[in-house]
Amino acid sequence: MLTYETLKKKPKELLALTGLARREVEALLPVFESALRAAEEQTTSKAKKRQRAPGGGRKPGLATVEDKLVFVLVYTKTYPLQVVHGKLFEMSQSSANEWLHFLLPVLATALNALGVIPEREGHRVAQQERRQEKPHDLIVDGVERCRQRPKSKQTQALHYSGKKKGHYDKNIVVVATRSKRVSFLSQTKPGSMHDKAMVEEAEIRYPRDCTLRSDLGFQGYHPRVGQHWQPKKSRGNRHCRRARNAATGNSRGYGCA
Repeated sequence: MLTYETLKKKPKELLALTGLARREVEALLPVFESALRAAEEQTTSKAKKRQRAPGGGRKPGLATVEDKLVFVLVYTKTYPLQVVHGKLFEMSQSSANEWLHFLLPVLATALNALGVIPEREGHRVAQQERRQEKPHDLIVDGVERCRQRPKSKQTQALHYSGKKKGHYDKNIVVVATRSKRVSFLSQTKPGSMHDKAMVEEAEIRYPRDCTLRSDLGFQGYHPRVGQHWQPKKSRGNRHCRRARNAATGNSRGYGCA
């Protein structure tokens, strides 16, 4: 059975399974415990009158707060089938399902209290960034994740990414360069949608004094920021092709890189 007492002695396994280092887990733990106690009190107040004394009955599989936190972190990081997740923690699939329905909102409350939940509304990004450390140095980019190929031909075409040669879902993210904190996460869109079209649809408002960095997928995107750093297309290859074509007599440029 996976327990925090075992994993905290193996930092690489803890990071691989939860996505957090030990110091990050320990920083999250007291906030998670506070949110857990509040959720338990709310559940107890809504429950019917007990027929069994407190402490009676079968002991829970997740005995400590640390184990409850590891349980929900492993699920959100690896996203296994519930029957597999239950086997990792020595419980049935139904018990794993009940624990997840209870602990996922608790984790969301704890992360929100720490201020690390990404903003989902573009017009609120500037307001959220003002509560963070300065200077504001941000990166905006499109991220894709592979999805199962749809059966419908129309849906296939919608999610097909010509750049990746596969079927994908896509989001726009804004990340702080220093802390690596995800400041904004857009709504999920089909993989065929262009990065610039997505970021314009999201209508992200940045702090006026921030430095924004983006790649060539956002060419033509001009938000109101202090500085916008973006690479320029190199023209060196074009001159190189012209010189090579002139030397070989290939006026049309066929076969040249």
